[in-house]
Amino acid sequence: MKRFVIDYIRQQSKLKKCLPRKVCSYVRTFCTTPQKLNDVNPKPKIKLDYDYLCDPENAHFIDRLIKSRKNLGDIWKVLEIHKQLKSITSASQEYETLQIELEREALKIPNKASPHLWEYGEDPKILEYVNPKPKFNFRPREFSELGQMLDILRTENLGNLTGSRSYYFKGPLAELEQALTRYTVSYLLKKGFTLMSVPDLLYSHIIEGCGMNTRGEHSQVYHIIDPEEDVCLAGTAEMAIGGYLRNRELALQELPLKLAAMSRCYRAEGSSAQEERGIYRVHGFMKVEMFGVTAVETGEESHQLYLEMIQIQKELFSQLGFHFQILDMPLHDLGAPAYTKTDMEAWMPGRDMYGEISSASNCTDYQARRLNITYRNQEGIQRFVKFIS
Repeated sequence: MKRFVIDYIRQQSKLKKCLPRKVCSYVRTFCTTPQKLNDVNPKPKIKLDYDYLCDPENAHFIDRLIKSRKNLGDIWKVLEIHKQLKSITSASQEYETLQIELEREALKIPNKASPHLWEYGEDPKILEYVNPKPKFNFRPREFSELGQMLDILRTENLGNLTGSRSYYFKGPLAELEQALTRYTVSYLLKKGFTLMSVPDLLYSHIIEGCGMNTRGEHSQVYHIIDPEEDVCLAGTAEMAIGGYLRNRELALQELPLKLAAMSRCYRAEGSSAQEERGIYRVHGFMKVEMFGVTAVETGEESHQLYLEMIQIQKELFSQLGFHFQILDMPLHDLGAPAYTKTDMEAWMPGRDMYGEISSASNCTDYQARRLNITYRNQEGIQRFVKFIS
């Protein structure tokens, strides 16, 4: 039966004429999913820290944290729903509705943040400058200008081919992109990382499990196909790796996991007019991602792997001769998942500015709780892992 349907829908023009759009969507889904329907796209079991979130004594601190991080979530709404839940029995018709609403609101609350970040205010702390800043006896040209002069880059007049902030690499520039990815991947393999090849298409609940909003005015996520299928383009390989591990219980001896992936990343970037020139802040780009998973037996495992990833990035860029600065980022720049975050910004002579080229974040168990990723320690106690990316 399935083989017959697959052969038939290859005649797409006939299918679209004969069947309504919703039926076409169903048939396509049927023909591209496993035979066991109960195994299709199982959503992770979300296990938030409600003891922390629903404790009134934490409310003012969480509210302050929210206001310092782009006003993500409403802790007072969480507490109000939790109060309503406690006032009714689990047999009530309203109980399940309130539970769903509580989870939806609790998911909007950002991760805790490292206490030292409250000292920074709006500005990051510069931890280090690496390599001398280059000096020129002429005006450096901007990258997009150089690329067009050398006929190795095209960013203009692409409206009839693709969307805005897109690009074509040609010849030496395309070869350079390949060389840089090979350089990075080979370096990570020597550092004990396992290379993965990951999909670009993910269901929205996987992306949201990694702490990125897929809906609303400020979402950077692209939705594709039919909105009813809820498939998105991944913004980073971190999301695909998180999805790969979802609903899994790892063994203590497996940890730490050090994974790497090279993938295409898609983001609906918002930026200033200056950033729109060339290939800075584009909508699609290649990236090599480091992803770490640790235990929590000593409480220092995730921080140690976080420091290791920062050091790896520093070594990679310093060997390329870049002048860059390493920044400890303030609260408003963390995003929802990060407990602490370090950015690296390279000096761009043609723009006369520093621009971000990489970052590392310790996300603690924020994403693991949303994706239900755990391990058992030597005593058999189940705990949530911690993520570093």
